[in-house]
Amino acid sequence: AAAVGVLPEVEKVALFGSVGRPLEKEVPRFRKFRRAGIEIWHECKDVDLAVWVSNLGRLKALQKARSRAVGELLASQNIGVAHHQVDVFVLEPSTDRYLGRLCCFGKCPKGKEECRVAGCGATPFLRRHEGFAFDWPAASQDVVVLYETDSRHA
Repeated sequence: AAAVGVLPEVEKVALFGSVGRPLEKEVPRFRKFRRAGIEIWHECKDVDLAVWVSNLGRLKALQKARSRAVGELLASQNIGVAHHQVDVFVLEPSTDRYLGRLCCFGKCPKGKEECRVAGCGATPFLRRHEGFAFDWPAASQDVVVLYETDSRHA
């Protein structure tokens, strides 16, 4: 959040999803464990961040901040997370309206199959997913606010 929060257009950063919830045990989908009813700690596959951005013109800078953050995490804590495992859900500050996800590609449009979704890349580096509707009120049940601007000084 510190790497992203230095960008003036970032108003708020929140962690949500499985990483934002208290750790719990579950019977996984793997046959060996499922048949035996063996519970293991939930395995988190990615990090979900909601980022409220007031200016979509600098999403490339947000991409770079995400990459810097995962690099710093590896250097300081020896925890490796690939940049594409950090899903950044971009939201409108005044309404919490979902705008899209921060793209992982270094060029926009990249010309990949994912880029052919209607609206994808209309704003550079703002990715759209076909048939995906993000419901922030539902997703925000277990949320940890990592950064928020002080609106009194904005």
